[in-house]
Amino acid sequence: MATTQQILTASQIKDLNTVLPLWGVEPSGAWMQRDFLFKDFLAAHAFMSQVALLAHAHDHHPNWSNVYNKVSIKLFTHDAGALTQKDQHLALAIDGLIA
Repeated sequence: MATTQQILTASQIKDLNTVLPLWGVEPSGAWMQRDFLFKDFLAAHAFMSQVALLAHAHDHHPNWSNVYNKVSIKLFTHDAGALTQKDQHLALAIDGLIA
């Protein structure tokens, strides 16, 4: 499910705050990040496994880290060096795991 690598415009980046309110968007639009907290390490690891499957399906792989029950995900399109529609689509899919 590859999506476009078109760099988001300033207006589209501003709209991310509405579309993805739990994601922090770096002011210049270089990246977006969200932290997820779980009851324990196993729940965090299960979430990461689900995200890994989504990332593979989207052909878009996040920068992320895990410390015990916290998973931090940072998205940006490496090839473009900025936020693209790929990032928005993957963030929406990740949020869908939590809903």
